[in-house]
Amino acid sequence: MFLNFWHAKPQLTIPTSIVHLQDIEFTHSQERALKMDILHPKISTQLMPVLVWIHGGAWRSGDKKEGLKHLVSFARQGFFCASIEYRLSHEAIFPAQIQDCKCAIRFLRAHAREFHIDPHHIGVWGVSAGGHLAALLGTTHHIQEFEGSGGWENYSSCVQAVCDWFGPTDFLRINDSPRKIDFTPAGSPEAALIGGLIEENQEKAAKVNPITFVSKEASPFLIVHGDNDSLVPLNQSQLLFDALQKADVEVTLEVIKGGKHGNEKKFGSRALSQKMEKFFKKHLT
Repeated sequence: MFLNFWHAKPQLTIPTSIVHLQDIEFTHSQERALKMDILHPKISTQLMPVLVWIHGGAWRSGDKKEGLKHLVSFARQGFFCASIEYRLSHEAIFPAQIQDCKCAIRFLRAHAREFHIDPHHIGVWGVSAGGHLAALLGTTHHIQEFEGSGGWENYSSCVQAVCDWFGPTDFLRINDSPRKIDFTPAGSPEAALIGGLIEENQEKAAKVNPITFVSKEASPFLIVHGDNDSLVPLNQSQLLFDALQKADVEVTLEVIKGGKHGNEKKFGSRALSQKMEKFFKKHLT
């Protein structure tokens, strides 16, 4: 499983200064309506910048509720925050997942006036499988196939900043480094996502890789990865970092010493939180 500590669900108390909207539908004309949860300050005199959270769970599990505790501090600082869901791999294979994420971005832009948000400043933050989808949002502005038909087609799905926490970026090289995994290649999350073995479907696998689409038009990136991650090796973030640098895209790679895959203590430092706040404020406010 690509995520561990986010499965713990302690009771979260939303501050009284923050509005919490639950299960807001953002798709239409699909078999299952997809929803988002929203946090934003009760009082905002200016248009709010937007921060969207994308949950992890190996594309086969996870819950949008997991993002709320990570978004509260941003909502306190004036951000309009949304934690979204997307179709999981047992429901639909790729590109359904990125289509759903793009639909959520378009929905927010389509409702910018209603939500009192700034449609020109939308950032995304994803962890693990969600980091992979966040990275795709930041690199595939021009890929029409990934837009899907969930609605709000007259609006852009572009994002202005991406924070990717230990997301896979190159399926064809994810096994270059040793991985401590409990699944066979045929039973892997990557195989389930594309609907077949990676080795036998390299063209499909390449289309899933954020690294495939890196260009100078990519969004600014902040990439965070532990150097002791045995599920998604550090090389995945290093490859993306190198590709973005080569394309002359603003990118920072923060390597967490001793960090495992989803080790909350290591990734919960104030220093990292401050770097993330600085990054999003620079590009979204």
